[in-house]
Amino acid sequence: MMKQTIHEVNELPEQTFIGLFQDIYEHSSWIVKKVAPLRPFSSLQEFHHQTIRVIDEASNQRKLDLLQAHPNLGAKIAMTTHSINEQTGAGLTSLTAEEYEHFTNANKTYMNRFGFPFIVAVRGKTKSTIYQSLIDRLQNDKKTEFTTALAEVYKIAYFRLVDKIKTEERVTMTNQSNRQMYYGKGDVFAYRTYLKPLKGVKVIPESEFSGRNNIVFGVNVKVAIGGSQFLSSFIEGDNSLVVATDSMKNFIQRHLGSYDGSTIEGFLKYVAEAFLDKYPQMETVQLTGDEVPFEATNGMVGNTLTESKLVYKRSRNEYAQAGIKIERTVQGQQITEQYSKLKDLQLIKVEGNSFVGFVRDEYTTLPEDSNRPLFVYLNIGWTYTQPEDAIGDAPLSYVAAEQVKDIACSVFNETETPSIQNLIYLIGIRVLERFPQLKDVTFESQNHTWDAVVEDIPNSDGKVYTEPKPPFGFQVFTVTQEDVKIAVTSALEESN
Repeated sequence: MMKQTIHEVNELPEQTFIGLFQDIYEHSSWIVKKVAPLRPFSSLQEFHHQTIRVIDEASNQRKLDLLQAHPNLGAKIAMTTHSINEQTGAGLTSLTAEEYEHFTNANKTYMNRFGFPFIVAVRGKTKSTIYQSLIDRLQNDKKTEFTTALAEVYKIAYFRLVDKIKTEERVTMTNQSNRQMYYGKGDVFAYRTYLKPLKGVKVIPESEFSGRNNIVFGVNVKVAIGGSQFLSSFIEGDNSLVVATDSMKNFIQRHLGSYDGSTIEGFLKYVAEAFLDKYPQMETVQLTGDEVPFEATNGMVGNTLTESKLVYKRSRNEYAQAGIKIERTVQGQQITEQYSKLKDLQLIKVEGNSFVGFVRDEYTTLPEDSNRPLFVYLNIGWTYTQPEDAIGDAPLSYVAAEQVKDIACSVFNETETPSIQNLIYLIGIRVLERFPQLKDVTFESQNHTWDAVVEDIPNSDGKVYTEPKPPFGFQVFTVTQEDVKIAVTSALEESN
């Protein structure tokens, strides 16, 4: 069937409109009949929003009838064409005998508990993830599951509308004048004890790091939610589709309890996907997570001083950060942005640094220095060629912030540093050499080198310094895999 534009949908005769869209909700044409007089719609999203309004205003019995109109997943019964195609795409029409038995038993348990069949928008899911969702949702109370099932029905309807209506007009509407539109929650702190340990990472020469025990896992999350259906909340004060930011906070914190991975990157992906699964009105979810680091302390065990597995201290030093953006597309949920970062690494090298040969003119007051201490602040970010490698499910492909820190320290120690610019370039080259799965490394550096107070102390190589004057120099630079190729070629040419 050819997709129609929203303008063409608005122009359809009422009975043609009803006939075309009556199947977006399973055996429930009454919904489309009620929204037909509400045309014209400005977008696919408004069409969908109006159907949700109709259902929200219906009685609980009418809503229950809607849920009960859905088939059991994996059942060998007559179904609508939409249901057949959706279940086939998820592998539910080709279950093994054992899988069929598991689904049948779980569906019966679910039906007996809640009074309606298990419903989930299967697009983009596999039969194993669907089955696990069924098992997990059996733990819900009846009120929670009733709401969850309706949300899944809304998602199914949205996907079916996408199959019938061209969606490119949404971009024109929501992005006119380059509009930005999102909302969310910041400073969502969550702590978990005994998270799954990170094991099996690649070991590199510059670092002793081989994994994290994750006995204390702390993260500070910021979430930003986007979607064209939130436009009415801004311009009309209509909160009917708004998820309260306090609910977002609870959602994030509670999902840390069910997360079975071992990295901040993985947790953010898990939460972003869960938001999109739960709320069909959300089109994009962007999350940033700052590590809240804790360091092990030492304690006496008998007469031996050992690292404690019980007592940890809050660290105020450098910390890891990760970010991810996942968007809802016709092909399913897709990662459109992902990064990892080491924040606020502060390194002082007391000698072996120079800064000479720079432009000197009537504005220059800085003296040249062939052997100065150098105090740098570094934010080091990296992205992966394959974003999934950042999650940590395949530990050999995961790059830990601790390893990046150790590389930075090692290169700083090894290098006679002519400038911060050259230092960050060399650190970036080393990181990419050690981890070829990375796409690039980006630096944000600042020069906070101390000002000398006493430069000559008798019988000592030392000096006395104070904090520098407030203005500071900074650098931003990205090192790519192409730079590594050039550096390797240059080294080979010099050796020959």
